Amino acid sequence: MPLVTVKELLKAAEQDNYAVGAFNCNNMEIIQAIVQAAEEENSPVIVQASQGAIKYAGLEYITALTKLAAEQTRVPVALHLDHGTSFDQVVKCIRHGFTSVMIDGSAYPLPENIMLTKKVIEVARAIGVSVEAELGKIGGTEDDITVDEKEAAFTDPQEAREFVEATGVDALAVAIGTAHGIYKGEPKLDFERLKKITSLIDTPIVLHGSSGVPDEAIKQAISLGVRKVNIDTNLREAFVKKSRQVLEEKPKEIDPRKILGPARDAMKEVIREKIRLFGSSGKA
Repeated sequence: MPLVTVKELLKAAEQDNYAVGAFNCNNMEIIQAIVQAAEEENSPVIVQASQGAIKYAGLEYITALTKLAAEQTRVPVALHLDHGTSFDQVVKCIRHGFTSVMIDGSAYPLPENIMLTKKVIEVARAIGVSVEAELGKIGGTEDDITVDEKEAAFTDPQEAREFVEATGVDALAVAIGTAHGIYKGEPKLDFERLKKITSLIDTPIVLHGSSGVPDEAIKQAISLGVRKVNIDTNLREAFVKKSRQVLEEKPKEIDPRKILGPARDAMKEVIREKIRLFGSSGKA
């Protein structure tokens, strides 16, 4: 089926109180793993690409591969830009067929973040593309974007309300204690802050940096209004672990298919587990 927007996926998730998994891709095998897992779980899914992934694989390749995967499956698939930091990058993705974009203006003061987000929404809405924004600074590193722990800042609930009222954004990424990359210890999420945010706004909430967050914490966040959960690091870990295992067992192996195939299957199993955790299994 054709690509759908994240907005329509999250609207359905809001009605049934579950979250949709958004999984980062970097190559063909990852896209295949994401869509195959969603089909096996009969779940909606979001394939998302960061600016680093686009630089590595090419915007045309990512778009074409995801469109093809979506056309060959019966479950709804959205293609989303993760952490777009410039208006030009967002527009390029929209022109190439992304059905959803994230404009990350969290590095700017609130008025500038609002202004940048509204500028993106004006363009995106005209052609039916949904928009995610971010308020607060999520720590850790994602590709070329690094936020030091000292610079990380939790989302202010009142600012969240002001931001949503001013922009009308389709989804809002909030900072409540998660981080990008590998955690050094167990993350502690600020659920009281999340409750306050969701009491003030009706916009679907996005949880970034969810790899490594305990399952029970993810479930609680979803019960409190999180409707999109981003996963990247867990896929990288599964990919590398399986690839290493194959090469250790067969050090003379030179067929990429016999290395990348098992790595793809390992990622698929991780994605299926996450889909069940998020409650979207059977919701396609």
